[in-house]
Amino acid sequence: MVTLVGTMREATMAEHASYEIIRGFGVPREDVFAAWTTPERFARWFGPRFTAAPVDRIVLDARPGGVWRVTLTAEEGFEVTFDGVYREVVPPDRLVFATGDPDDPVSVVTVELADDGGGTAMTFREYGVNAGEESRRGWMEFFDRLDEHLTG
Repeated sequence: MVTLVGTMREATMAEHASYEIIRGFGVPREDVFAAWTTPERFARWFGPRFTAAPVDRIVLDARPGGVWRVTLTAEEGFEVTFDGVYREVVPPDRLVFATGDPDDPVSVVTVELADDGGGTAMTFREYGVNAGEESRRGWMEFFDRLDEHLTG
């Protein structure tokens, strides 16, 4: 189940965009949290379907001030690296991380996990210059892959 809350706003020079996605998963929140913070599990779902996230190219130092980094690869030498710094890590309830430069982040992501009748309700929020419609669509695909990983 996917619920979109609020409206998308495109960023202008004076303001940042933000959006929220609420997604349910049929597993305990500890499993969802582990999928966000364990390289072997993160590699199975992060990124578009045409990419791979090699485990040896993932760093998830899940602690406040710790670095996260993932390099996605695909055919014909495609490669892109995403990185940032964790701001809050409260297992198994909450992750807050910045993307890009820690002092001038591109966006800030908040992931909140709550028990939901034996499963997990995940509230995902992104705020920043990168938080437009394309980013939201990308995360929706990632979360489809996350669901497949968690239930497969």
